[in-house]
Amino acid sequence: MEHAQGFLGLVTDAKKRIKEESFRETKRRLDAGEKIILVDTREDVEWARGHIPGAIHLGRGIIERDIEKTVPDKDAPLVLYCGGGFRSALAADNLQKMGYRNVISMDGGWRGWTDAGFPVIKD
Repeated sequence: MEHAQGFLGLVTDAKKRIKEESFRETKRRLDAGEKIILVDTREDVEWARGHIPGAIHLGRGIIERDIEKTVPDKDAPLVLYCGGGFRSALAADNLQKMGYRNVISMDGGWRGWTDAGFPVIKD
């Protein structure tokens, strides 16, 4: 997918302020039993086609509106993912601005996860 330059500029700027980890690191942490909250920031239709086991869904359009009632603890370890790591980077940046202190964007996103053959849930 080819993204617009303006969008890529926003993502590049956000990535200067956030933490990222690869989808493989997220998988390792989940396998090790680490207590992380995995948040799928993709659109409803993307979520419905499949998602990572244990993830909660707060799409990019509503995450800022609903995060405080869904995850009130601003120290909670959050790992956000989207299709490839761009939308989750933007969401991570905004959550940090809202006071969340332990937010990571999963680089590689859903595409990396599924390409690696990691487990998914399809409803």
